[in-house]
Amino acid sequence: MLKRTSFLLLALVLALSCATVSASAASAEGEIAIRLSNDGVTVDGKAASTDFGSAVYVGADIIFYEAGHGSAYGEGKTADEHSSEEAARHTVVTITKPGTYRVSGTLSAGQLAVDLGDKASSDPTAVVVLILDGADITCTVAPAVIFYNVYEPYDSTVDTKGATDLSKAGAQVILADGSVNKANGSHVARIYKEGTTKKLHKYDGAFYSKMSMNISGESAGTGKLYIEGDNEGLNSELHLTINGGHIEIKAQDDGINTNEDRISVTTINGGYLKVNAGLGAEGDGIDSNGYLTINGGTVVTQSNERSPDGGIDADMDISLNGGTVVALGTRNDATSSGSKQTFIELAFASTQAAGSVIKLTDANGKALLTHTADKAFQSVTFSSAELAPNTEYHVYINEIQQQYTGNSFGMMGGMGGPGGVRPGNGQAPGEAPPTDGSGPAPGQMPPEGNGFPGTRPEGMPDFPEGFNAWQNEQTSDPNAVGSVAFVITNTVHSFSGISDSTDASGKKRVTFSVNNGAGLTGLASGSKPQLTSIKASADVPAQDIQVTVTDVPSENYSETRLLSELQSSLSDIMPKADGTYRLTVAVVSGNAEYAGVSQWQFTIGGLPFTDVNPADSAYSAIKALYDKGVMNGTGSASFSPNAPVSRAAAITVLGRLLGAETTESNRFPDIKPGTWYSGYVGWAVDNGIVQGDNTGKFRPDENLTAAHMQLILDRYAALSGKEPATLNSAGNQLTRAELAVALASLL
Repeated sequence: MLKRTSFLLLALVLALSCATVSASAASAEGEIAIRLSNDGVTVDGKAASTDFGSAVYVGADIIFYEAGHGSAYGEGKTADEHSSEEAARHTVVTITKPGTYRVSGTLSAGQLAVDLGDKASSDPTAVVVLILDGADITCTVAPAVIFYNVYEPYDSTVDTKGATDLSKAGAQVILADGSVNKANGSHVARIYKEGTTKKLHKYDGAFYSKMSMNISGESAGTGKLYIEGDNEGLNSELHLTINGGHIEIKAQDDGINTNEDRISVTTINGGYLKVNAGLGAEGDGIDSNGYLTINGGTVVTQSNERSPDGGIDADMDISLNGGTVVALGTRNDATSSGSKQTFIELAFASTQAAGSVIKLTDANGKALLTHTADKAFQSVTFSSAELAPNTEYHVYINEIQQQYTGNSFGMMGGMGGPGGVRPGNGQAPGEAPPTDGSGPAPGQMPPEGNGFPGTRPEGMPDFPEGFNAWQNEQTSDPNAVGSVAFVITNTVHSFSGISDSTDASGKKRVTFSVNNGAGLTGLASGSKPQLTSIKASADVPAQDIQVTVTDVPSENYSETRLLSELQSSLSDIMPKADGTYRLTVAVVSGNAEYAGVSQWQFTIGGLPFTDVNPADSAYSAIKALYDKGVMNGTGSASFSPNAPVSRAAAITVLGRLLGAETTESNRFPDIKPGTWYSGYVGWAVDNGIVQGDNTGKFRPDENLTAAHMQLILDRYAALSGKEPATLNSAGNQLTRAELAVALASLL
């Protein structure tokens, strides 16, 4: 009986073993197994072919930047050069046919290359799936892994507005569950086509694709990929999507780069991504020359600690729609307000040391973020599903509570710093402009007596009697202090001038003045602001005072110096290009006795609004009307281009543009004489431009529709004999930007 039982058990084990083998074989059906080894590469268990016509072969010459050539060869420097002897020590494994390849093993001097031929880019079947299953490749003269020619589903000249689907891309990478993979690579500096300066070769990253590349994990998402680059880390010349897996990147320059200007899209949909970039002289964590879109996963990234780089950087939009994002840098690029997930941007007044612990809590003390910085930083972007709008948060550095002196609307005056500007209509930090009757709603002119009168640039017409532009003036209160309540709203995400709270740290408060108390003023295009003096209210050593200038929103310009480094010429740090900028002067965080921040915002040429960019289609129209004093902002640094326009505001702007003679009228019972708009309504009535509704009312506070504004413009055209301006409205409700475009055509 015992023997029979043992026999049955043995039969069962054998049956299960056969079933397991069969299942494994089925899952690998169609795959080609590449086993890397310094002693010889095998393909499906046999020695790899040296015939370049095979699906996989070894022996191709590696492309590298060869030493000993002159300037006609390329743009490489001495550090980019390699000897032919060093290159010859590398084994190149080349894949030439579409298919799925499972790669394992080690090459301590080699490269895995994919090249399906020059016509592959237009062939939808030219797809290679690399399943990395314990692959370890080191290359000292070029990328460790490179896709040369595979199918490219996108046109490199077409702007996808940040949305791509790379499921059919020719470069597919899968990280096998439970595997650990390594790609330690170099780069190839630009090599010219013979007799020209046109690019023949240039491959900046350790893991590189000339075509769009799609990276995923297997079902459990436990596969890991470690990339180290002596220049950049993970690169695609067009689009890149990361869907899953665990990826960690260390790079001397950019950690991730997609490099088609204003076109490339870097998308992260899931997985875990950690980037420690800029280990050399410079480098962003993630740098997209087009768009950066994060929809899910966990992303932790940090840039160089000295150069003006960011953990996240994109020439077009950065959209944070899901997942958890922690990005640290000297200057992170601004995140799009159209992001679907709440985010917060923190700009510290001075550099925070490596090893600093940043913590963000809600008002009840629950920590949403606790992160230890690998390197020094001055900028943090954080997004999480736990963040919520209209909610108060607190920020700590090494358990010391922080306060801020400016938010998305402007500056509060700093910790006593004169020259800052307070948010529009005097609202508290973190609040949106009031809409309850105490101030103008977005898109409306302010009621009489409210707002900040400000001053118009020389040559602009004066505002009519009773008319107040909602435009901020500088505060000069030397006792103004910052706030520890970081309140995120639908319009406020960014906070600047962040430093130790004097109450929490016990440090003495310091204030600063610049230009002998005169502050900074706006300048015409081509002018450079002058910074002649910086003075502190206490005896703080110059080496403990940090001076920072950034553009607003953060996109292109960032310079930071210690005051001791600027003594010979303070103006060296100031910008020249048109734009809106913020000057921050602060005591460095390491000073044990003092804390203090002062900020000034100034504009060179252009517009002072952070929500209108030169690339926007309405920019020139808005600028033309702003320069003429016809349209102003809705806050210190906001124009609110997508906000609605009230009927009163529209008639007032039209009348101001045309130089109308104001006159009071008793035509409408809901128009009170002497208000900021009544004279323009009277002018419009006298000239047959407005008629009111069927109840005989004008309804000044009601938002104007595009159709009604077009009717007003047509009536004016009939009156003046001019061609009517045409509204190009995408919807029923007229926006401030659409109004500006229509009115600018009348200039």
